[in-house]
Amino acid sequence: MSTLQLRDGATMFYKDFGTGQPIVFHHGWPLSSDDWDNQMMFFLQKGFRVIAHDRRGHGRSSQTFEGHEMETYAADVAELVAHLDLKDAIHAGHSTGGGEVIRYVNKHGNGRVAKAVLVSAVTPIMVKTENNPDGVPMSVFDEIREMTATQRPQYFKDFSEAFYGYNREGAVPKQGIRDNWWRQGMTGSILAHYECIKAFSETDFTEDLKSVDVPVLVLHGEDDQIVPYQITAVKAAELLKNGKLITYPGFPHGMPTTEAETINKDILAFIQE
Repeated sequence: MSTLQLRDGATMFYKDFGTGQPIVFHHGWPLSSDDWDNQMMFFLQKGFRVIAHDRRGHGRSSQTFEGHEMETYAADVAELVAHLDLKDAIHAGHSTGGGEVIRYVNKHGNGRVAKAVLVSAVTPIMVKTENNPDGVPMSVFDEIREMTATQRPQYFKDFSEAFYGYNREGAVPKQGIRDNWWRQGMTGSILAHYECIKAFSETDFTEDLKSVDVPVLVLHGEDDQIVPYQITAVKAAELLKNGKLITYPGFPHGMPTTEAETINKDILAFIQE
């Protein structure tokens, strides 16, 4: 098992397979690096070095009391990148991981990052504010907090239905996929999951998006019931200096799993451009 001791003594679990140009995968809430299994295998077989970590408080990393916010998440990634001495890397983030990617690239990635990919990402900001009137009402995130704090096992069982679009007419639910989502979620820390809700909903990535110079691919499903694409992907692409937006009719939030063939193909094409 590969682990890295971080500056505050926390332990980060990570996977590191293969050789070639590195791709670093950043997972979403409340999951782990296992959520990227399909992409790890696909790109490994295409000749890339694939790396994925469990964010602090998630998966097999330390269940720390502090540090569950984007500045720390990005700094943790910077430590991993330095430890592995990664250069010319592609960073791909799903959902919360998309925010982590753009913050890392902006604050720490100078000279080490070739391209970035935001998949179903929470950027630029999710919550409704005076400056973001089209955002999601705070009451929605308060409910997620309450349910995570008090009914996490059952709430996580239920959450995956909309996450993968299995509540839509004509959908064919896969119980193994839902069980795997629950398994990943329940491995992590309830405190980290609770505090990460603020991180993914209230962090404003506007300046990060404006500042990043490397090419960035933005992918989002148009039937994303968790992170609506109109208030995230469309706005993020407009803020980027060198952004490319692809949206997919009917695809859900968890499209890297349910629509892996399409997502993998489009990420590969972007890398090879």
